[in-house]
Amino acid sequence: MTEARTDEEPADLTASERRMWDAYRTGSICDLSTRAADRDDPHAEHVWGPERSVRARVVARLLLHGPPPVPGRVASLKLRGVRISGRLELSGGAVAPYVELQSCRFDSEIQLSEARFGTLRLINCAIPRLEAARLHTEGDLHLPRCRVARGIRLTDAQIGTDLLVSQAVVQRDNKGRAIAADGMSVAQDFQGELLETYGELSLRGAKVGVSMNLRGARLRNPYGRYALNAPQLTVERTLYLTSIALDYAAGVGSSTPPYGLAATPTRGQRAQRFECRGGLRLDDGRFGDAIDFYGARFTLTDEQEISLRRIQTPEFRFVGERPEHGRVVVSGAKVVKLVDTSTSWPGPGGVSIEGFVYENLAPRGHFPLSRRLEWVEAATPEYSPEPYERLAAVLRASGEDQDAREVLLAKQRRRRATLPPAPKAWGYLQDWTVVYGYRPGRAALWMAVLWAAGTLLFSQLHPPAIKEDEHPQWSAALYALDLLLPVIDLGQQGQWKLEGGWQWGAAGLVVMGWILATTVAAGASRLLRRG
Repeated sequence: MTEARTDEEPADLTASERRMWDAYRTGSICDLSTRAADRDDPHAEHVWGPERSVRARVVARLLLHGPPPVPGRVASLKLRGVRISGRLELSGGAVAPYVELQSCRFDSEIQLSEARFGTLRLINCAIPRLEAARLHTEGDLHLPRCRVARGIRLTDAQIGTDLLVSQAVVQRDNKGRAIAADGMSVAQDFQGELLETYGELSLRGAKVGVSMNLRGARLRNPYGRYALNAPQLTVERTLYLTSIALDYAAGVGSSTPPYGLAATPTRGQRAQRFECRGGLRLDDGRFGDAIDFYGARFTLTDEQEISLRRIQTPEFRFVGERPEHGRVVVSGAKVVKLVDTSTSWPGPGGVSIEGFVYENLAPRGHFPLSRRLEWVEAATPEYSPEPYERLAAVLRASGEDQDAREVLLAKQRRRRATLPPAPKAWGYLQDWTVVYGYRPGRAALWMAVLWAAGTLLFSQLHPPAIKEDEHPQWSAALYALDLLLPVIDLGQQGQWKLEGGWQWGAAGLVVMGWILATTVAAGASRLLRRG
């Protein structure tokens, strides 16, 4: 049971602890810093002596069973430049006061498992480890500019408003994870600008109520497969894995870093890229507005992936640097608008888009159709019709009918390479004559050429009629056209006697007419079927 509050001050308090006790009752800051920058840096090697130290058990007593505030004041724990010796054990406790620790140093890990807080702010603190599984806060959890030596655990934590880990540096724990936050729920924003992790950032099944911001973050995991492992992540607005403009640094010294000032950089602005050294997995994620990779840089091994399988989002902005190794997998993903550049996608064998559904294309910069077809080909080492048909449907829906026909033509030519010899030869013939029906003007051109050749050939002939008393007037042009058109009867074919080479010439025109008509019909039916 939680003990009742008491005005009684423990008899064994040190001078620094007594200062902290008194400051707690008035809600003021207990500042034990020396005003010397090199001596006040909690991450430096300079030793902080007993004059700057308080025991963790005294801090825990204040937070769990602290004295009542001075009348007219609100009790809160605000420390600056303080060393907390021993392990701070608050697991399972209910902490009502506001807690803010700035530039403090912890000798041992912080235990907050299943604890309940209003708001907890640890700013620019040196922390061996933060163990906070199933932590519950009614307000914020802030860890900006903290350095954590053996990882942060926030598994199944519930953050009532915002989670802030901007500019924090987090090393891995004994399981290789820098931040383990599987199943975590953040009611509003997850702010991780300029975050540095050296181990896996695990967010499996996590939920963020507004936006998740990792602008300018550097995620490194040379020890395992993933630097960011977040399958089934849900972000109600936008996930930012982008570069960050560095011109907002004026506000980083405040106790509560400013919101909304860190933005994706514009051209010419000083910026830091989002960097991911290791695989990234967002499989089955749901993102209410967008996923943004503007300016992102990925360093992968050949076995690692940027895995975006089955994600769903209205807008997917893949406009980072092309990964030199590894693969980008968007198989089964569903997006409304695809924003990309011709230089953001890997080459052959480095992309997988099977089942990737997108409704609009909004390329940035020069992205000609030839490069888009190279993208599809690079993503399909083995022929698959679906990516071509998806691209053609999107182009047709945007009014680019000619480009859509070029895509379907490329699909037919790619398919032809997989056919046995006889169908492959027929495919070459369709391509050579009428371009698979996607360029109908060529059929008319071939018809005109054959008609002119037939007219010229038969203009030298005046054949006898089969029926002396019943025949039309001889016309070389009409006769050649009647031979070429296999369905229409112009009244010339079958009326005249042809012998020797003339018969072979007439037969040749009939055969060419049938081939031309068949290929035109095949192309027309293909167009109608796609339409």
